[in-house]
Amino acid sequence: SEPTTISVALLLLRVAAASMMMVHGWSKASGWGEMSVDFPDPLGVGHATSLALAIFGELVCAAALIPGVLTRLAAIPYTFTMIVAGLIVHADDPWGRKELAVLYLVCGVVIAVAGPGRFSVDAQLARKLEWGKYLVS
Repeated sequence: SEPTTISVALLLLRVAAASMMMVHGWSKASGWGEMSVDFPDPLGVGHATSLALAIFGELVCAAALIPGVLTRLAAIPYTFTMIVAGLIVHADDPWGRKELAVLYLVCGVVIAVAGPGRFSVDAQLARKLEWGKYLVS
């Protein structure tokens, strides 16, 4: 089992990064009507689908990261959304325009690699269910 300080750090990272990310996801969700027409479509799936995928990564998956529910699984679309935003959509922008997406990207990678820590729903499930160990190890 990891030291308490590591679990506290992972909890802080999950809550801080995901809460701040949710602000971006919520603004996209609440602006759906206007944004779905011309939202960037770097993957060629359509403006509305691109927006829906961004909302999923930034709002839904970020919301799952806060309590640590299916943490590693939720970190994948969260991180992928930031790869697209920081490295594709804003690829030609100055560093100041893309650095926040890259910072969220790094947070997502750390969460995906390190897991949720002991202070998470996943860790509680791991203690109670035989298959739950796959959520945290």
